[in-house]
Amino acid sequence: MAVARVTMEVENDGVAVITFSNPPVNALALPIFEGLKQKFTEAMRRIDVKAIVLTGKDGKFSGGFDINVFEMVHKTGDLSILPDVSVDLLVNVIEDAKKPTVAAIAGLALGGGLELALGCHARIAVPKAQLGLPELSLGVIPGSGGTQRLPRLVGLSKAVEMMLSSRPIMSEEGKELGLIDAVVPLEELLKVSRQWALDIAGRRKPWIRSLHIMDKLGSLPEAHDLIKMARQQAKQTAKNMPQHLACLDVIEEGVIHGGYIGVLKEAKVFKELVASVTSKALVHVFFAQRATAKVPNVTDIGLKPRMTKKVAVIGGGLMGSGIATALILSNIYVVLKEINSEYLLRGIKTIEVNIRGLVSRKRLTQDNAEKALSMLKGVLDYSEFKDVDLVIEAVIEDVPLKQKIFSEIEKACPPHCILASNTSTIDLNIVGEKTRSQDRIVGAHFFSPAHVMPLLEIVRTEKTSPQAILDLMTVGKTIKKVPVVVGNCTGFAVNRNFFPYSQGAHILVNLGVDVFKIDRLITDFGLPLGPFQLQDLAGYGVAVATTKEFSSYFPDRTFYSPLVELLMKNGRNGKNNGKGYYIYEKGSKPKPDPLVLPIVEESRRLTNIMPGGKPITVTDQEIIEMILFPVVNEACRVLDEGIVVRASDLDVASVLGMSFPSYRGGIVFWADTVGANHVYRSLKKWSQVYGNFYKPSQFLEERASRGIPLSAPVSTPSASRSRM
Repeated sequence: MAVARVTMEVENDGVAVITFSNPPVNALALPIFEGLKQKFTEAMRRIDVKAIVLTGKDGKFSGGFDINVFEMVHKTGDLSILPDVSVDLLVNVIEDAKKPTVAAIAGLALGGGLELALGCHARIAVPKAQLGLPELSLGVIPGSGGTQRLPRLVGLSKAVEMMLSSRPIMSEEGKELGLIDAVVPLEELLKVSRQWALDIAGRRKPWIRSLHIMDKLGSLPEAHDLIKMARQQAKQTAKNMPQHLACLDVIEEGVIHGGYIGVLKEAKVFKELVASVTSKALVHVFFAQRATAKVPNVTDIGLKPRMTKKVAVIGGGLMGSGIATALILSNIYVVLKEINSEYLLRGIKTIEVNIRGLVSRKRLTQDNAEKALSMLKGVLDYSEFKDVDLVIEAVIEDVPLKQKIFSEIEKACPPHCILASNTSTIDLNIVGEKTRSQDRIVGAHFFSPAHVMPLLEIVRTEKTSPQAILDLMTVGKTIKKVPVVVGNCTGFAVNRNFFPYSQGAHILVNLGVDVFKIDRLITDFGLPLGPFQLQDLAGYGVAVATTKEFSSYFPDRTFYSPLVELLMKNGRNGKNNGKGYYIYEKGSKPKPDPLVLPIVEESRRLTNIMPGGKPITVTDQEIIEMILFPVVNEACRVLDEGIVVRASDLDVASVLGMSFPSYRGGIVFWADTVGANHVYRSLKKWSQVYGNFYKPSQFLEERASRGIPLSAPVSTPSASRSRM
């Protein structure tokens, strides 16, 4: 294992080159800070050193502060673990030193890495180096002077945009903004940086301490107006997250009272935010996402992934065309099969629209768009399947149709080919029932739109080979998805886990709670759409089909609501025809449709579950909990049955697949912050009044009674744990 270290070499020209190394991205671990301080102190003391060049090893400057330190703080609660580098190192040792330092930046300088470079007196970068301060994405703010130095170098407006969006810029733009002093080829980086440092020392180039320059900040009234506008925007786009407003407060402090005062406030606020629930949640998701790459008996048994060069996608509808788009964008050759020319042309056109959309939004160049589309071929039979490495079936949720397709592709494809289904709910054992190649059958469940949503749920049966799983995981990473391996059951992990989400919402509506209030409260909580607008978006056919599927497997906890069928009888089909719970008109936001209220009343009359025929009285918080606690309850069953490797996999799946707010850490992490006991007691109370839908699972009851977090590993697996 590579050791984090800092070295220094002094050449005859009097320049000390200080190089830090911590593969793979030279993260600023605690030993790096200690080493930097030692080497800088030595360089300042030595009379043969005139100037310093600071650089990272192996073609990268630094990916930023070592996030493992945040995790250590969160586990121990000990904030003293955090290094005091902002004043101690960057101001006192580097910026205010009597010898100049030039940062030589290759590859990337992100977060604490860029802040380290900002403390230097000049910055030289290679072409296309990434520069940014993405700390807000981890629930904190830049903690080593970034909130003060960046506005002074690039201007207040651009600095605010970079920090609040967490998006990096390239070195070429950095040069235009004044963040970078020169962009040079990699082979000239150290040579130019050394000379630049000597020129500063010899007063032939300006000696700039960025903390003290003021000319790019603008006047106080201008700064005040800009920060005020940014605050208003942050309240809308980053509600429930404290770090955005805190960042603006700290920036403003420095504008008004000076950079050094701003640095002191920044350090204080940074530590407060590291200890916040938001930071704990976002850091948890960060590490949880990386943990999904480790699957017992798959990634730890010495297997090597096989190359996937050609993939067949069966079905060119919404999902199939999205999957094909994701594949060709990553240079994987795709054969798209449909049952007739009309459907095939429609599927190809959808893919073209997807690609052109990326070009129009400047996320893809025209050349790359043409290259991607050249990787696609449409077919009406299986003749092109003879050399495919993977088939992904993406037809409608029809069991006999899927079984027929799997029987056909088993004969048409080579023996090594993986046979995958994009089914979202149907048990894979049923899908592959009529095939002999059970070891090659696997679920490849994408989320809509498939070329945009980042999650790939890989579903294994008891017979799926580890090689097939590993190969599909590799394909997922190649097409920039996060693969989460789960066990086989109805709905798998994500859809099964979130099925109670819409069920709970329908129970509340039939108990007399307003449809639109439910949606508003859920979006205020942090999900992008409430359950009813989500049904509008997905189409009512999906709601009817999934309810039917789940009710046959989990009849004890399925609530039948006639509301969706009543809407369909009324000629409504959500966004598909512009009328659902909301009215959808081109160019405007969805508007609640008051004409839907009589239909809701009819549903309430038919279900007849309002106590005494009157709407129940519930608080806003209870509404949120009555919708989300049943989701937690189902998560407990999924954990108990061993459908996922670890609880954090469910957190990742809920964030990336169902858009559960990442700043709440995922469904299980959030439940643990609320407390298993509170979830259990609430569900038990509601089950006594409103029925079995709310009945707490045995797993939840045990965890609550023993005070064990829901996320703690399952020590005594249930009988069905063999699914993983």
